[in-house]
Amino acid sequence: MTSKNIIDPIKLEIFKALYRSVAEEMGLVLRRTAFSSNIKERRDYSCAVFDSNGELIAQGEHMPVHLGSMPMSVKAAISAQKMLEGDIVILNDPFAGGTHLPDLTMVAPVYIESKKAIFYLANRAHHADIGGATPGSMGTATEIYQEGLRIPPIKLVNQGQIVSDIKQLFLSNVRLAEEREGDLTAQIAAIRTGQRRLLEIVMRYGKEISQKYAQYLVMYTAQMMKNRLKEIPEGEYYAEDYLDDDGSSDQPIKIVVKITIKDSQAIVDFTGTDNQCNGPVNAVLAITVSAVFYVFRCLLSENVPANAGILEPIKVIAAQATIVNALSPAAVAAGNVETSQRIVDVLLKALSQALPNEIPAASQGTMNNLTIGGINAFTKQEFAYYETIAGGMGARPNSDGLSGVHTHMTNSLNTPVEALEYAYPLQVNSYKLRPMSGGQGKFTGGNGIVREIELLNPAQVTLLSDRRRFPPYGLADGQAAKPGSAYVISHQRKVILKSKQSLSLKAGDKIVIETPGGGGYGKK
Repeated sequence: MTSKNIIDPIKLEIFKALYRSVAEEMGLVLRRTAFSSNIKERRDYSCAVFDSNGELIAQGEHMPVHLGSMPMSVKAAISAQKMLEGDIVILNDPFAGGTHLPDLTMVAPVYIESKKAIFYLANRAHHADIGGATPGSMGTATEIYQEGLRIPPIKLVNQGQIVSDIKQLFLSNVRLAEEREGDLTAQIAAIRTGQRRLLEIVMRYGKEISQKYAQYLVMYTAQMMKNRLKEIPEGEYYAEDYLDDDGSSDQPIKIVVKITIKDSQAIVDFTGTDNQCNGPVNAVLAITVSAVFYVFRCLLSENVPANAGILEPIKVIAAQATIVNALSPAAVAAGNVETSQRIVDVLLKALSQALPNEIPAASQGTMNNLTIGGINAFTKQEFAYYETIAGGMGARPNSDGLSGVHTHMTNSLNTPVEALEYAYPLQVNSYKLRPMSGGQGKFTGGNGIVREIELLNPAQVTLLSDRRRFPPYGLADGQAAKPGSAYVISHQRKVILKSKQSLSLKAGDKIVIETPGGGGYGKK
């Protein structure tokens, strides 16, 4: 290595912080300028920085399910469109790098005195509605066409100008068009902020140094990942787990993984996993890769940057037309939010055999997706409320699990009661921890949550959840957690809900969600 190519560790640390700060600031702009509660309150968005080849170099501390899958969206955009200075490409197609339809991704190049982009920026935000059969676009569909507007990689902004025809086509096919337009504008603002910040970095350090240290960051992470894999005992580690059902039938769905560790590399093989199904729990390959990215990133020190280097020594095998690599026209709304969690659970269960004193018991394993939508009787306007409800964290080898938190593939906040009741014709009657729902053991799993919401006018309600039949597992002789449940109280009558169900409710009806706890760890 010549003196010109010697990596300066101080500069490496500086550039790690600089690129990460760009992603974080993009997130702040997106949150502060968004219209919907889902983005500005729950923070259901992610932002990241990519190199000139579309490789991830830095990300904000946002949503794991977004960030691990976003590189496929960026590469799909680069492949589909010739992006010039000032362009922004938008997409949500799950079969072209997306996840599920409500997650809209924007991708934009960064140019400076060259004919080729020197960086790319991307953000992804979960829109509270993207059209389709049910308000909130998170229904129990059986094909993707029922789930909403599907957008391939197309230019929303062409050389600095919004393409009005594309915008109008989009707004004409979604509910709450004004809110959707506001959130789109917030995403554009975040992109523009990121572009300015990257240009400032390049102007200060020069294009060559800025690009080289982006590559060095990926190389550094890849080496750290190889070093970590070398510490794991070589061998094959097998695990399986189940989703309750697909919302279309009561048949459980099996997810299988075999992790092979050898020569500082890992092969993650999902052979034996069930085929894609009729209901909306199908996960596209981007989701599966995202879960693998997340789990192996968790094995590294927090100081190691999360970028494309994590996956360099890891090979993912997922057969097409299975629940972990679904093909069109499969319904996928819950694959992003529910199946991603189960993939994490089965990966951690396998790794617990190799690292018995490092891996926690299963966390709640579901996002408890609740969507309520219709016409607000007070304002006469459409509304669509979407929430993921926290639960228990699995107990760890040296401490109890946390209670009432979002875990693994989600990193969102709750919608504060005041904001929820202000924005929607809903009333929160109860919001508390669910006692004794964590699994017992030497260390106890965290408790789930009980949330009761009363409807103030008729609405369509959809629940996409899991861990009702197969509770979160314990480890090292720790006990499983209490599974989740949900029911409706209507005229003092209690009606138990399935884990995945859509129904019409009346004013005065109450829906109660009881989320799972986390598994216990160790013999009590």
